[in-house]
Amino acid sequence: MSELLSITTRGHVCQIRLNRPEKKNALTLPLYEGLTAALISADENPDVRVIVLGSTGDSFCSGNDIADFIAAAGRPDAVKIPLQFLHTIASLKKPVIAVVPGAAVGIGTTLLLHCDLVIASDQARFQLPFARLGLVPEGGSSLLIPQLVGHRRAFELLVMGESFSAATARDLGLINQVVMHHSLEDLAMLQAEKLAGLAPEAVRQSKAMLRSYTQSQLEEVMMAEVEQFAARLGSAEAAEALQAFMEKREADFSRF
Repeated sequence: MSELLSITTRGHVCQIRLNRPEKKNALTLPLYEGLTAALISADENPDVRVIVLGSTGDSFCSGNDIADFIAAAGRPDAVKIPLQFLHTIASLKKPVIAVVPGAAVGIGTTLLLHCDLVIASDQARFQLPFARLGLVPEGGSSLLIPQLVGHRRAFELLVMGESFSAATARDLGLINQVVMHHSLEDLAMLQAEKLAGLAPEAVRQSKAMLRSYTQSQLEEVMMAEVEQFAARLGSAEAAEALQAFMEKREADFSRF
């Protein structure tokens, strides 16, 4: 797992980086497991006050690794392991800053909904192509995105599924800040160090208060989403879409 994640701690800041740049940091089941364990470890480490979630290479996270998805189809852990990750990132006590240098697709965007600050490069692009893959929203996005932007914009993002810029993501409230690409890492760490310098228990308690009234609903929604997502994975539409993706062609839904 060490080769799939890069974990460093400097002062009170723990930086966790996805490290599959050759695959645009697409998530596999082992990477989900490693990321979950790393987040829990940082959250439980008394010396850590802030968690920074980033990546190596030009992409943040291109979503689920489709080949891994197809290979794991039908296995119970194909659903259980990503759900454990989602519950973990949604329930962390310590603040999480996400650093997005480039593409954030599918879960690469929805996981940002559970971070406390999101800083993106001006070169970053975001996409939620669930229906395009014969699938449905996940990661609590069917609850959290309509809360942020309303039904019509949420439908546009989650169903039409077209790519959008960092500036649009900021205007929608999906991210906090857009910075020049060459300044991204330095500015993100500056923010992390500022946050780490605040009263740590006050920060944790404030985060808990901000989420206390929606946490139980969010967990229910994520569970329901995962069940529907798993069902869709077995559908003929998803099979066509995923096969088309592997074959680098447009999916043909004309027979459905």
